[in-house]
Amino acid sequence: MTKYMSSPQPIVCKPTRWFLLRAVAILLMFVVFAVLFYRDGSTGYREKNLVYYLHAAFEPASRKFSEMNADQKLDPASWEEYASAQRVEMPEDTSILPADAELPLSWPEPLRDYDRMKGLQWKKLWQDYSAAKGLDIYPPEKPYDSRSIRAQWIVFYICVALSVVVLFFLVRTLLRKVIADEEILVTADGRRIAYSDMHQLDLRRWYTKGIAHIAYENSAGKGRARIDGLTYGGFSKENDQPAERLMERIRSKFSGELIEYAQSDEDADDEDAQTATDIKTQA
Repeated sequence: MTKYMSSPQPIVCKPTRWFLLRAVAILLMFVVFAVLFYRDGSTGYREKNLVYYLHAAFEPASRKFSEMNADQKLDPASWEEYASAQRVEMPEDTSILPADAELPLSWPEPLRDYDRMKGLQWKKLWQDYSAAKGLDIYPPEKPYDSRSIRAQWIVFYICVALSVVVLFFLVRTLLRKVIADEEILVTADGRRIAYSDMHQLDLRRWYTKGIAHIAYENSAGKGRARIDGLTYGGFSKENDQPAERLMERIRSKFSGELIEYAQSDEDADDEDAQTATDIKTQA
């Protein structure tokens, strides 16, 4: 990586655009989910249930019309009298229906019309009726029960809680920054650590994930600080790589143990396997 000369001016690393975009995207995702689940829990599923029961009345009505008209004696007045007395079959638990639904519901108007029923095309009648009423032409395969509606509310509250959490971390991060001057390092959480108090600098994840750990000890006791270069400062060359300049400042003032690489377990296993192979070959 490029080395930078220490500057007498403090190096300030503010939240990066990368972090802000990710945080805002996650927040919007949870907000959108919350709105969708709220809609389904409050009105969406209930309205779909009403569509289901209205649709379910069309086929039996057509079948009944065919039975009554089998002897060719059914007339418009008789059918209208019979159909007007019929009600759409509804569930016992009316809480799964819209709160403003006026129950009981009579058969929809097309089912009471003798001339329109003569064609025995109940699907066409439903298409025309649903289009005129602004209903979904394709009802659900089965109604949503109270448990399904309650589940929408539960997930809604979860999404709201997650939105609040994300918003909290977003605002908190926006109010934070990392500062490195000539004598101390101010971490994102406000800790002021003198370079002379640092005894270990762990950079094993700095070159891959932009994360470093600093172990220190002062009059207040021992501690461990985390430096997140991707969240604060960033490595954008257009901005002169603030996070990298920050680390160069720390390293130029640091005199303790420096950890830059540690062999992973996978590498160690590969090395052991190679050693065993070499021994067998020599034997």
